Amino acid sequence: MPERTESESRKLLRRLRDTLAEAGAGQERLDRITHLIADSMRTEVCSIYLFRDPDTLELCATEGLNPEAVHKTRMRLGEGLVGRVARTATPVNTGNAPQERGFRFMPETGEEIYSSFLGVPIQRLGERLGVLVVQSREARQFSEDEVYGLEVVAMVLAEMTELGAFVGEGESLPSPHKHPVLFRGLTGQEGAAEGQVWLHEPRVVVTNLVADDPKAEVERLRSAIEKLRVSVDDMLNRAVVTDKDQMEILQTYRMFAHSRGWMRRMEEDIARGLSAEAAVEKEQSATRNRLQQAPDAYLRDRLHDLDDLSNRLLRILTGQGGDTGAAMPANPVLVARNIGPGELLEYGRSLKGIVLEEGSVGSHAAVVARALAVPLVIHAGRITDEALNGDPVLVDGDNGVVHLRPEDSVATAFRDKIAMQAKAQERYASLRGLPCETLCGTRVGLHMNAGLMADLPSLEGSGAEGVGLFRTELQFLIRNQVPKRGELAALYARVLDAANGRRVVFRTLDIGSDKVLPYMKPQDEPNPAMGWRAIRLGLDKPGVMRMQLQALIRAANGRPLTLMFPFVAQFEEHVQGRDHVLRALDAEGRLGHPLPERVEIGAMLETPSLAFAPRQFFEMADFISIGGNDLKQFFFAADRENERVRRRYDSLNVSFLSLIEQIVARCAEVDTPLSFCGEDAGRPIEALCIAAAGVRTLSMRPASIGPVKHLLRRVDLREARAVIAEARASGAQSVRSAVVDWLVRQG
Repeated sequence: MPERTESESRKLLRRLRDTLAEAGAGQERLDRITHLIADSMRTEVCSIYLFRDPDTLELCATEGLNPEAVHKTRMRLGEGLVGRVARTATPVNTGNAPQERGFRFMPETGEEIYSSFLGVPIQRLGERLGVLVVQSREARQFSEDEVYGLEVVAMVLAEMTELGAFVGEGESLPSPHKHPVLFRGLTGQEGAAEGQVWLHEPRVVVTNLVADDPKAEVERLRSAIEKLRVSVDDMLNRAVVTDKDQMEILQTYRMFAHSRGWMRRMEEDIARGLSAEAAVEKEQSATRNRLQQAPDAYLRDRLHDLDDLSNRLLRILTGQGGDTGAAMPANPVLVARNIGPGELLEYGRSLKGIVLEEGSVGSHAAVVARALAVPLVIHAGRITDEALNGDPVLVDGDNGVVHLRPEDSVATAFRDKIAMQAKAQERYASLRGLPCETLCGTRVGLHMNAGLMADLPSLEGSGAEGVGLFRTELQFLIRNQVPKRGELAALYARVLDAANGRRVVFRTLDIGSDKVLPYMKPQDEPNPAMGWRAIRLGLDKPGVMRMQLQALIRAANGRPLTLMFPFVAQFEEHVQGRDHVLRALDAEGRLGHPLPERVEIGAMLETPSLAFAPRQFFEMADFISIGGNDLKQFFFAADRENERVRRRYDSLNVSFLSLIEQIVARCAEVDTPLSFCGEDAGRPIEALCIAAAGVRTLSMRPASIGPVKHLLRRVDLREARAVIAEARASGAQSVRSAVVDWLVRQG
């Protein structure tokens, strides 16, 4: 690359740095930036388009186009050349823009006299903020060096986190990381919490984007790379790996760290004027964009490795290491891109709330959050970029909303909500020792869901009659290798000890779908929720199932044992699972181990197909538990992870209630006990309708037992059934409105 180009590039970046440091109103400052870029690149036009919303771009500043078009010209994502750059996140470089595919003429801008067009995305680490464009009358393509230089400038602009303030009004800039921000995500665990941000992996803040001494920056980069490689090699040498696929993944991680191409590209970035830190971020963004568009799922999954390595390198360069000396606040709300179950358990019950950018309602983190009874919001996009340690934050797990640095009025209203919930819990506590008996004399058993030893004290505190679901997969998920049979037997024995004679229903290993073991080869299934999971995996891996059944039998040590198989879709699967239990009992007896006093073998009904199973299934099963979460998503063919469809379908839909009533009737024919387990069991109105349908046992999170008992003790199920029947006869799609109106009339 010619020395003149290097000098021009560094000169532009220095001028841009100085301009960004100047005070002034936001629009004036942005106008100065477009003038500077047009002047430095010797083009007649420079324009900045920013996202107004995820699908709309707005012209926010220009040098050369009609100034009256600023904040008026807008285009959809993919519309015109600017929209194409935004959609693909790749540059468009043409000497004849009007003849280019997708060109759209915007008459209010006056751009018809300009032939040449170069547009590059303004983005940072996968976050697309807008498009930077230069244009000229001369019909020419911009050189490779000019394209690269504009990309570097766009990256520097992307670091202006306050860019959003320019959209719409062009007001003065607020200070970054100071103003209130609202994030709308999904509910992972219900509840409300107020606290201060504690970042699981704090974002490295790069403040020196431009450097004047390339040689010194290259030396800094090489020194940091060497430290990174040593730390990665040490980490991999210490790792205990028995699985071939896991070893291949770790070797890929090492390959990234030793990539010569990665190093060469960062050195080229530095030669054009970037600091070492900015060069790392630029390559991280560019590689992220390439991998995100890769058709190979394996390559897309390597994004995590790339991000982790880049962040490690940035911490070395900036000195912002893992141990920053910051102390966790007294009321921490954990904020992370994602987190594993083991790491989350290390935080324990000290957390007031959890907010994740990624995750799912069935993920490891969500399961642990429910076990810890901590409010969780998932899919809170970009919060790790915006939040700083110590920021005040409100977590509304009920509605999937997070208020970061909330205004006083919002915080006051939120505290009122928390206070009301606390008063309600006090009221529910007075019911703890009372039975859940309706006004018509119907007894409904309320049991709790659990998955950790830490859950068991809630048996006393919540008033639960037993554990309707103990999730055994957590002990597999938090380890780096298969747990030993003796370890599991000891844990299950402690669970039974803590239950103090109350019934505990152990669900056998429910993995697969989005619950993938760290030591299990990932299955690239197009629809994992309906793939190789739960009992399907257990029957195909009989050694694992046998080991777990032996651990459960030994843990019982002569006491009653209750277990159930998850995700049974047909009678034959239950027959095979039951046969495994009987063979394990026979083997343990021959070894001289004490056998359980009584064994109950049940099934979770989570697929509509099992509701139509032969009569023999309902006769053979010692009990059946309706798994409401999965049954609902398969009944309506609506993925519960998909916000676009999951809220379209109501649990109190008459068709779904009819299915539950059919299951109740089939169990009643052969006198098989039936329970309902899932989120709806813990929602008072849904619980009322499920009980009215004939289900006499509900299993839920401990915090829901009080509210459900409070409502059921105040209603007559005969009247509730009459209200439901009337709503159904009227042709209503859901009975919710009718039931709510009836409850209001009841006071």
